[in-house]
Amino acid sequence: MENFRYARATDLASALTALRTPSARALAGGTELLNWMRDGIEAPVQVVDITGLPLDGIEATASGLTIGALARMSDVAAHPATRSGYPVLVQSLELAASPQIRNLATMGGNLMQRTRCPYFRAETPLPCNKRHPGTGCPARHGENRQHAILGWNEACVATHPSDLAVALAALDAIVRVAGAGGERSIPATGFHRLPGDEPERDNVLAPGELITALEVPAMPSGARSHYLKVRERSSYEFAMVSAAVTLELNGASIRRARIALGGVAHKPWRLPDAEEALQGARLERSAYVAAVDGAFKEARALEQNGFKIELAKRTVTRALELAGGAA
Repeated sequence: MENFRYARATDLASALTALRTPSARALAGGTELLNWMRDGIEAPVQVVDITGLPLDGIEATASGLTIGALARMSDVAAHPATRSGYPVLVQSLELAASPQIRNLATMGGNLMQRTRCPYFRAETPLPCNKRHPGTGCPARHGENRQHAILGWNEACVATHPSDLAVALAALDAIVRVAGAGGERSIPATGFHRLPGDEPERDNVLAPGELITALEVPAMPSGARSHYLKVRERSSYEFAMVSAAVTLELNGASIRRARIALGGVAHKPWRLPDAEEALQGARLERSAYVAAVDGAFKEARALEQNGFKIELAKRTVTRALELAGGAA
């Protein structure tokens, strides 16, 4: 670990001032940043401790939830308003990491996770455009069984690890951020980036910006939701594929569906074609299968992960069944 300066922010203004230092990083739960620093992946000049900021509130109103960026994942999952109105959010949090990490990790920090794969995390540094821009993507023609099937390019085929981000995408949540230019609101669906020409960038935050809160719109009365995570082992494992779905109902038919996938792209991936096809459909497996089957026209398998396309279809279908009330 390289030497760094430590600054403890006493208010939001001082935090934003400290984060203007080039190569400054915010420290909240530290469950990811400290690992990257120990491994030599991150070497910030200054670490800004923001744990003392009043950004850990959880407020429920008629319009929805406002969750502070420093709220602990375990606290949000246990909150009565979350448990009663947002099953998909609770499930995504409880399926993320271990209980010990959830007791420490923050909501904002979870969204700030790096999009990565084993090549990025390798103990012996390997070529990786995310870790060393311009060195290439060895996973493109290497070990890529767990990698992306949507939205990737030659620069990067890694997937984003956050379960929470997938649920927030399906809930049409808003990420509130603050920076030198003031405050702004970013749709959760647009917070993370595809690799594009800058695969080293994971999200759309400008330098020095800080997540301050998450806003989750209220679910209509009678709405249903579910988060389904498929992984190779049952504990402390990133998703091979995951699906977050919300259903607004009109009797036994679907008024509106929202579907987001995890484990398949550089960011949570919405399925607008399937969502549109489900409008007016009945709560039946045949309708789910038909809607989902036509929603993967953009999917492109790598050499070793073609199975993920069918797995993703089945995961979404099962999540819809569970949200719709199937046993």
